Amino acid sequence: MVLQRSNFYVADFPPHEKIGLSLDQSGWASAPQLIEASRKRGFEFTLEELQNVVAGNDKKRFSLSEDGLWIRANQGHSIEVELGYDPTVPPEILYHGTAERFLISIEQRGLIKGKRHHVHLSADVDTATKVGRRHGKPVVLRIEAGRMRQDGFIFYLSANGVWLTDRDLGEEVTIKGWLYNKRSSGKLGFLEIRDGSGIIQGVVSKKDVSDEAWENTETVTQESSVIVRGAPREHPKKPGVYELDIKDLRVLQLASEYPITPKEHGVEFLMDHRHLWLRSRRQHAILRVRHEIVRAVRDFFDNDGFILCDTPIFTPAACEGTTTLFEASYFDEKAYLTQSGQLYNEATAAAFGKVYCFGPTFRAEKSKTRRHLTEFWMVEPEVAYAKLDDIMALAENFLSFIVGRVLENRKEELKHLERDISKLEKIAPPFPRLQYDDVVKLLHEGHAKGEMESRFEWGGDLGSPDETYLSNLFDKPVMVHRYPAAVKAFYMEPDPERPELALCVDVLAPEGYGEIIGGGERASSLELLLNRIQEHGLPEEAFDWYLDLRKYGSVPHAGFGMGIERCVAWLCGLEHVRETIPFPRMLYRLKP
Repeated sequence: MVLQRSNFYVADFPPHEKIGLSLDQSGWASAPQLIEASRKRGFEFTLEELQNVVAGNDKKRFSLSEDGLWIRANQGHSIEVELGYDPTVPPEILYHGTAERFLISIEQRGLIKGKRHHVHLSADVDTATKVGRRHGKPVVLRIEAGRMRQDGFIFYLSANGVWLTDRDLGEEVTIKGWLYNKRSSGKLGFLEIRDGSGIIQGVVSKKDVSDEAWENTETVTQESSVIVRGAPREHPKKPGVYELDIKDLRVLQLASEYPITPKEHGVEFLMDHRHLWLRSRRQHAILRVRHEIVRAVRDFFDNDGFILCDTPIFTPAACEGTTTLFEASYFDEKAYLTQSGQLYNEATAAAFGKVYCFGPTFRAEKSKTRRHLTEFWMVEPEVAYAKLDDIMALAENFLSFIVGRVLENRKEELKHLERDISKLEKIAPPFPRLQYDDVVKLLHEGHAKGEMESRFEWGGDLGSPDETYLSNLFDKPVMVHRYPAAVKAFYMEPDPERPELALCVDVLAPEGYGEIIGGGERASSLELLLNRIQEHGLPEEAFDWYLDLRKYGSVPHAGFGMGIERCVAWLCGLEHVRETIPFPRMLYRLKP
C-alpha cells in the first residue's frame, strides 16, 4: 500500500539488449573494471559510453545486484547497464502529469486497465531518460520517494491519492498509523486512517471481524495510534476511489479527548496546539509545498554548478544592522545569532566561484505583521565576477524554476488549499524591472488616487503597505532596483552613475505578497568598505577577516537571499507566514 501524490513522467525507449555481466556480487567495481568485465563477455564499452549510461567516472564504484542492476556506491542509485543504448536519442515521453490522469492516459494509448503493463515512472525527465528496457518493455525503476522499486506492477491511481498495484488488490496489507476521523452506521464502521503519507478510508463490518476488533472500532478515539489489517478494494459507488476492507484493528494507545475537533477554532488556540495542528490536511498540504520548494532550491543551484557552503549561526558582528540582533553569551564574549550568511558567502565565493548557504536566520524585529518571523530559513547564493544584472537574471530564473516545480509536483496540495494556480502559471521570465525613482512615482500616483494612505517620500525604504500596493500592480514578480544607499546595508556597491544609489534589488511577489528576495552587488573596494563600516558605527575589529577579502584578489561579486517562508506563503496563497513553518517563532510566540 502506498499513499502518495505526485507528478511523474512515463517514458518509452527504443529496444536494446541487456548485458549479463558477472562480477563477485559481494565486491565493488570501478568504471574501468566494469568495462573490462564487459569485454570478457564480448561487449566493447568505452569509458565515455559507460558514463553516458551510468553518469559515472573512474572514482565512482558499482556493484552488480541479483536482478542485474548496477548499484552506484556513493549515491545509492540503481542503474541497469544496457547494450545498444544511444543517449543521443531521447525517449518518447508517453505521459507527464498528475497521478489521477494516468489511467486515462494509458487507456488512450490502448493499454488495458487490469492487465499487466511495464511502465517507467519517474519524478523528473532526466531520470526517465536514463532507464533502459528489459525484454522490449520499459522497466519500473522507481517512484518518487522510493516507496516501490519493483518491475511489473500495475498502478491504480485513485481520486483519494491511493496508489495500488496488481499485487495489492485483494491481498491483505497492514497499515500502521493513526485514526484521523470515524463515523458509524449500524453494524458498519468507517474509519479514516492516516499514516503520514496520506489518508485512506477503512470499512469495518461487524460480521467479518472478531468481537475484539469490533469493540476497538466502537471505542477508538480520534488520533489513537492503530494498526489495521485489510485488503484494498475499489469503492462500490465511486469508481476510481479505493478503500480498505478492514479485517483486524489493534489499538496501540487510546488517545485522550482530542482538543482539535471539527468545529471552528481560533488562530491562537490552533497555534497553542501547533504540535497537534500539524496533523491536519491543510497543514500537510502547506508543508508538502514547503518541502517541494526546498527540493527545488537545492536542485536549481546544485544543477547550476553552485557549491553548498554552510555558514555559522553564532557571529561576532551584525550583517544587516545592529537593531535586529539577538545577543547571546558565548563563553566570555558576546555573540549574535546570524541575520544572514552573506558575509561568509563572500569568502566562500572567492574560493569556489558560485556558492550558496541554506539555513536558519534570526531577526529581532519587534514586528507583528503577517510577513514577519523572528526565526526563518533563508537560501543565499553568491557569485564571483557577477554584477547586478547577472544576479537579477539569476533571481528571475530561480523563482520561475521553483514555481514550475511546485505546479508540476504539488497541484493536489494547491487544490486542497484552494489556490488559484492560473496566477502561478503566469510566472515566467522576463519580470518587470523598476528603478527606485519609477517606484516613487507609482506610489505618488497611488496616493493621489486615494489608494495609499500616506504619501511616500523619496529616500525612504519601502514598507509593507508600499510593497503590497506595488506587487498588486503586476501579475509577475516585480524587481525594484537601485534604492538609496542610505537605506541599504553597508556592504552594497554604489551606482557609479549616481553614487547616492546602491546597486541592489528587491523582488516583490505579485498578489500583494511583497518582498521575497533581497540582494545586490557587493562593495569590492577596501577603502569604500572601511568608510562604510565607520559610517554605520560598526566595530572594525569584528570585520577584519571580511576586509581581508578586499586585500587578496577582490573582484566584483553579487548575491541575494530568499526567505523560504515568504515564498511558501505566496505559492500557497496564505494570509500569514505562521503556517509556513512547523513551529513558528514570532514576537509573542516562543512555544510550542
